[in-house]
Amino acid sequence: MVKIMLMHNPPHPGLLVKELCIEPLGISITAAAKALGVSRKALSELLNGHAGISPEMAVRFSIAFDTTAESWLTQQMQFDLWQAEQKRDNLHVEKLIAA
Repeated sequence: MVKIMLMHNPPHPGLLVKELCIEPLGISITAAAKALGVSRKALSELLNGHAGISPEMAVRFSIAFDTTAESWLTQQMQFDLWQAEQKRDNLHVEKLIAA
């Protein structure tokens, strides 16, 4: 069995994009959306934690911010997995065992 170390309550990756990438540039969400080739609404939803980073958006960020798409997707996966783990006790799952 493989165990993955989870970051303790990781922030939504959209908040990181906002605080670490867009705000330091001093540009508006509208200008950032235009540069990324996405709608202002789509970027705003992501930056406010209401949408996740898709593989395509990860590629866009990698181009715009000179990073890797994998780093953005890893952050999204860590956030999503943390959220899912918080609901673990409410999942009704039985262990499957070979006969």
